[in-house]
Amino acid sequence: MTETGGNAPISARYVTVACVFVTCLILSNILAVKLLEFHGRVLDAGNVVFPVSYIIGDVLTEVWGFRAARRVIWTGFGCNLLAAAAIQVAIHLPPAGFWGDQKAYETILGFSTRLLVASFCAFLVGEFVNSAIMAKMKVLTEGRWLWTRTISSTVVAEALDSTVFVTIAFAGAGVPLWNTIVTNWGFKTGYEILATPLTYWVVGYLKRTEGVDVYDRDTPLVPIEFHRPAPAAQP
Repeated sequence: MTETGGNAPISARYVTVACVFVTCLILSNILAVKLLEFHGRVLDAGNVVFPVSYIIGDVLTEVWGFRAARRVIWTGFGCNLLAAAAIQVAIHLPPAGFWGDQKAYETILGFSTRLLVASFCAFLVGEFVNSAIMAKMKVLTEGRWLWTRTISSTVVAEALDSTVFVTIAFAGAGVPLWNTIVTNWGFKTGYEILATPLTYWVVGYLKRTEGVDVYDRDTPLVPIEFHRPAPAAQP
């Protein structure tokens, strides 16, 4: 296994991990329509699968680096936007006269504009912060103590994700904001901690089979990286 810089080749395993990431993201937004309550604590059903996207984000950054993770984050954002648009088109298509489930279809799949904005903003903030912390801490620790960066990045990123999503989606709607934010953050963070052994196994397997271990020593840890043209050669 060789340490490399901020770029890593795209492989079949990378594509597979990226597909799982996008699938979890789209599923979580569909499931999030349902709110759950456990002993007075409120969280959305998207938590069944959404924390997996953070675990996969950790794996992407740890193995292939920030640039590779950023590519998948933007791909997931685009696919989620496409899914939301397609659902809206389907909702507004005229139903067959004998089909009596249009109202239920709209209730379950008909995300409000507010909910979509909340989801998209929270996703971008949380995922990029998570990946940036992972990349930075990997360099600072020289690749040691993986658990410190997976958990630390999740604690910060999930706090931001939950705060942004709940505030935009439910402020003024009668939902207990602080209760919902803390519950979602606690659940997602606990999910990550419990998944640490699995994360270690997946990261180890991919590093061995891919033969790559990216350190983002000089990578700009920003959502969009603008490349400046190389200066022209002097005659």
